[in-house]
Amino acid sequence: MLEVQNLSVNYRGLRAIDNISLRLQRGELAGLIGPNGAGKSTLIKAMLGLVPTQRGQVLLDACPLCRQRHRVAYVPQRSQIDWDYPTSVWNVVTMALTNAQQWWRPSRGAKRLAAEALERVDMLALRHRPIGALSGGQQQRVFLARALAQRADVYFFDEPFTGIDKKTEGLVLALFSELKQAGKTLLVCSHEWGDSLMRYDRLLLLNRQLLANDCPKAVLTLENIHRAYGQNLQRQEAYQDLPFVC
Repeated sequence: MLEVQNLSVNYRGLRAIDNISLRLQRGELAGLIGPNGAGKSTLIKAMLGLVPTQRGQVLLDACPLCRQRHRVAYVPQRSQIDWDYPTSVWNVVTMALTNAQQWWRPSRGAKRLAAEALERVDMLALRHRPIGALSGGQQQRVFLARALAQRADVYFFDEPFTGIDKKTEGLVLALFSELKQAGKTLLVCSHEWGDSLMRYDRLLLLNRQLLANDCPKAVLTLENIHRAYGQNLQRQEAYQDLPFVC
């Protein structure tokens, strides 16, 4: 079980996320939603220890997550990656499987895992291509392969559906299903709306504070949308005709 206890982060004197507590079970696919600037990416980074926290802790199976980073895989937003960095598809994946002293010579086992992961996302044939020469969907598939190769227990995905093609979207959804069936825990930060949100077992509605934490039908109410987005009439009208918003 992944557990967040009273997690808070300040950013330039402002409270970015405030007193967040939640639990995610094995085999659960959770969607993290909320308006721009709500703290979704900050929450994921705080859970991973990538940004300093003011208070709180994150536990995996009752032990601090910071001591178990080898059990976690993270796919960041594409906008946060330097695509001009001179490296290949193969190096991006294998570097996740080696330490700083061995990255230039991955082990036989690491090579096998990398090849299997790249084959799974249909990118093995492009393993020698520079990452900057790939399309947006191909770039996302490379980082999916990197996460798969790590064989983690917990997966964090930050905006995995942004700027990708239909083929990559189908691969992402298939991988989510496979990882769920394998008992992995998945947290997906998403800007998606509409029927696609019904694919999640749980939705976490965030706007600096955790406003709702339940199954999609229980979270996607007009009251919760108003609380998260304020008086955004365009957003409200878009959902008044959807059957799962009540």
